[in-house]
Amino acid sequence: MTMPHVGAIFGAIAGVMAIMLHSSIHKIEEGHLAVYYRGGALLTYPNGPGYHIMLPFITTFRSVQTTLQTDEIKNVPCGTSGGVMIYFDRIEVVNMLVPLAVVDIVRNYTADYDKTLIFNKIHHELNQFCSVHTLQEVYIDLFDIIDENLKLALQKDLTVMAPGLTIQAVRVTKPKIPESIRRNFELMEAEKTRLLVTAQTQRVVEKEAETERKRAVIEAQKVAQVAEIHFQQKVMEKETERKISAIEDFAFLAREKARADAEYYSAEKFAEANRVKLTPEYLELMKYQAIAANNAAPDLQYACPSSEPDALTSGLSSAGSARTH
Repeated sequence: MTMPHVGAIFGAIAGVMAIMLHSSIHKIEEGHLAVYYRGGALLTYPNGPGYHIMLPFITTFRSVQTTLQTDEIKNVPCGTSGGVMIYFDRIEVVNMLVPLAVVDIVRNYTADYDKTLIFNKIHHELNQFCSVHTLQEVYIDLFDIIDENLKLALQKDLTVMAPGLTIQAVRVTKPKIPESIRRNFELMEAEKTRLLVTAQTQRVVEKEAETERKRAVIEAQKVAQVAEIHFQQKVMEKETERKISAIEDFAFLAREKARADAEYYSAEKFAEANRVKLTPEYLELMKYQAIAANNAAPDLQYACPSSEPDALTSGLSSAGSARTH
């Protein structure tokens, strides 16, 4: 064998080895797991991120994401209960696959498990929802709960069918509806907005009127309370004056009574003194004093009859007797 032939053989062998080495070395990105198929059978040991070697042409692999990922379902048709066909332009499903469940889910639903477990389920649930609701409900009234209903329905089935696959969120865009119907909805929404603004304006006016009425009531109550306070003050002043007058009258009566009692006491004492004083002996003494006084004035004896001293004495005696009795 000549040297050129040997070089060609070695070159061919080196080329084959290079091709086999290139086919056997593969790289797995962070956040992914590699599942392997050998002869079409799924192997039970996945590999994590990094470079790995496998048997070329016999073993193949698929990279499965195990971090949060967003699946997009586009242009989903949906028929309402009224027969109107609408289309949801885009539905986003945020989901995550647990690494420990990768092998089981790939074995049961292949590496494209999201098409079976998510895409088909979204179509089914959305059509079920639209078929029992009108266009008004799907497009306006119940649109805000569609995403939550889809999330709950998906997670309920996945908990049974594919444990380890969780739904984090579902986002639904506004559906596309026929142009004529859309214009009618826009006009209806504009009219509803106008009526809402009118109702809000009327409510504000009523609120302001109610506020003014309450303010007037408060002012009237304040004026009435002030008037009542003034009236109470006047009543208290009159009551005070009446009490002062009553006290003054009582004091005056007390003074008059005291003076009358004093005068009565003086008169009583004077009368008592007179009763004690006008005894028969005292009257006899007075008689003799009067006689003595008459005797001391001779001029009067000639001017008066002799019977007058007896008459005077008799008068004094009768007066003393009357005082005594």
